Amino acid sequence: MEKTASKSEIQQIIADNSDYTFFPWNFQKGWTPVTVAHASGVYLYDYNGKRYIDFSSGLFNVNIGHGQQRVTAAVAKQMQEVAYVVPEQVTRIRGELGKKLADISPGNLKKTLFTVCGASAIENAIKLARIYTGKYKIIGRYRAYHGATYATMSVGGDSSKLAHDAHQAPGFVHVEDPYCYRCPFGQEAGSCQQQCVAHVERVIEFEGPQNIAAIIMEGESGASGCIKYPPGYLLKIRELCNKHNILLIVDEVLSGFGRTGKWFATELHGVVPDIMATSKGITSAYLPLGAITVSEPIAAFFDDKFFPLGLTNVAHPVTCAAALEVLKIYEDDHLIENAAAMGDYILQRVKEMQQHHPCIGDIRFTGLLGCLELVKNRETKAPMAPYDENPEGMKVMIQLGNKLKELGMSTFLRWNFLFIAPPLCITKEEADEGLAIIDEALFLADEYTS
Repeated sequence: MEKTASKSEIQQIIADNSDYTFFPWNFQKGWTPVTVAHASGVYLYDYNGKRYIDFSSGLFNVNIGHGQQRVTAAVAKQMQEVAYVVPEQVTRIRGELGKKLADISPGNLKKTLFTVCGASAIENAIKLARIYTGKYKIIGRYRAYHGATYATMSVGGDSSKLAHDAHQAPGFVHVEDPYCYRCPFGQEAGSCQQQCVAHVERVIEFEGPQNIAAIIMEGESGASGCIKYPPGYLLKIRELCNKHNILLIVDEVLSGFGRTGKWFATELHGVVPDIMATSKGITSAYLPLGAITVSEPIAAFFDDKFFPLGLTNVAHPVTCAAALEVLKIYEDDHLIENAAAMGDYILQRVKEMQQHHPCIGDIRFTGLLGCLELVKNRETKAPMAPYDENPEGMKVMIQLGNKLKELGMSTFLRWNFLFIAPPLCITKEEADEGLAIIDEALFLADEYTS
């Protein structure tokens, strides 16, 4: 389905977008966007007919790939039946999706509240934890990203919140990340005493466990740099929660639905959370939807108590239809198994690439969720662009991004991280195509190494 446009038409498309809409997390002028005309599989096509391989699944959310018409058909069918009901009304599709989520979720996670996105899922998970426990403090990680609403940016430590720092929501406490490549405790990976866990317990003691409603952890780190948990870390956090009567909220918004080679990343760690927040891959971004799925005890708590949470578009029938079809596609097309296999393949290829690219400092992969941490010097680990650097300090990474786009790749770069997280339907041939582009582009970054 090729769709092209004249130069003047393309300019008008860009002008309409630029003049009348905001582009999140970006300068509003002075950059050249990709004008996407259509998409299929792992590829995007612009109005000039140029093809870009999508190596970050959009924003880690187009898990089944672009242009899957089974989802289109399911959405159209649902819209022909009923497009909207108020949240307290019942539809068949809502119950089927809820039951399916209970079937695939870890442990005793059973009952789901549907929201409209990942941030609203985390917001409602926080509210629910406070209501259920009667406590108010939430512990989060400094380098975690949970969303851009006030509560989600407050519980996360992402630097994007600093512009609003004076207005953060109260009741949030932060702990250091178990960042083995840059250990905040000066330890060496493999021989440390996991002071990162002892640190969390000290914070619990200082803040008072009687005040702490929940600890929130990502299933696997994503936009903050794919920081991998040391072996046993998440399980020890679970044990701390049990010991101190604290709920464990796991944010699977990015890492859920096959991205890590499992339905949910917590399966890799042998951990069952009390509350699990999801979005992104639940509909593969074909429509906006979020969810929080809770344990049986939390669900039962509200059997005879008022449930004071809700949104206008809770369990929207059309988005539920998209989600249920997407979940079927994961199974029918064996996408989760493919994510595990292709993740191993790409990891091996990238390790080979590291041998002739001195700019690759660290490689972190779990399934098809991975990134390269780029450095100026492997010995000192000096980052190619420091954390929360200004645009001038991002010069090399901006050049690298432009080179990737020129070579026909769309992917996510942040600070000194180059992310590799293609759709779960990717083949070896497509992976090789994308890796060849990265290989060529990294020679540019190599020029800044010493």
